[in-house]
Amino acid sequence: MKKYLFLLVFTLAFVVATTAKVRQTREEYVERYKSIAIAHMERYGIPASITMAQGILESDSGNSHLSTSSNNHFGIKCKKSWTGDRVYHDDDAKGECFRAYPSVEASYQDHADFLDQSPRYDSLFAYPSDDYRSWARGLKACGYATAPDYAERLVKIIESMKLYLLDKENGNKIYSAAQTAQANTEAWFESNTATSDEQINPNAFRVTVNSHKGYGVYRTNHTFYVVAKEGDTFESLGLAFDISPKMLRKFNDVTKDAALAKGEVVYIERKKTQWLGNVMQHKVVREENLYSLSQSYGIRYKSLAKLNHLRSGEDVKKGDIIRLK
Repeated sequence: MKKYLFLLVFTLAFVVATTAKVRQTREEYVERYKSIAIAHMERYGIPASITMAQGILESDSGNSHLSTSSNNHFGIKCKKSWTGDRVYHDDDAKGECFRAYPSVEASYQDHADFLDQSPRYDSLFAYPSDDYRSWARGLKACGYATAPDYAERLVKIIESMKLYLLDKENGNKIYSAAQTAQANTEAWFESNTATSDEQINPNAFRVTVNSHKGYGVYRTNHTFYVVAKEGDTFESLGLAFDISPKMLRKFNDVTKDAALAKGEVVYIERKKTQWLGNVMQHKVVREENLYSLSQSYGIRYKSLAKLNHLRSGEDVKKGDIIRLK
């Protein structure tokens, strides 16, 4: 009997020790996934600090049962539109339906798409990608989580771990430097702060960061744009933003007879000649073309074609690798 008792105690001790050993720390979690968060910030405008803080909070740094059993790192529930795999987990109610993913990377991608494509969260994208406090408050106000102190929790995680460094130019490098040289972080950060030319100039474009005449103003690749509504034309948008229709068409690389459809991106300033973020290339997926990529990334069409040695009118196909810079 004593022999079996000893074996039981030894086995339990081994299990506990093994569990403690493999538990992922917050620092390890950030190191593992921060590159994805930064790429999504550059692609969608979601602060990398917010993505990381939500991942830490919602998945317990990748240690929660939901995250280990279904790769769901953001606590996103099924909703009516979800057609993928499902798992059931007790949350606000018993046995609620949560999305399941084939990988953690897929969970991160769905998180970006979930915020980017749901009208509920449109107001968030009026905030700059380095304004994590407004994003935290906005997520709570839009109903992402039911916890009354959800915004405060996110901000606490961001500030205690200095995740706001990820939101800066060369954020990956800045954050890594802060981790290895904590005492010199502030001096290093001051010498690597992004310049003020990232901010919109209201006098030049006659819009505010938040909204203008009922339109949300968004930013990608340091370039500001709006989303067309039903019935919008280049003439009506030009009148709203005090920009000539001819100039708007030039900003968006279209001809004088081009029409607008609801949901189209319309840049209200000149797009850049290349991607200004860290991502170097894009792999073409179905239903993408060179023009849609130029609009999505905020890169001039001719510049993107030149970067990829494509002739005027020549297009891309699924699987092609497109240089962005």
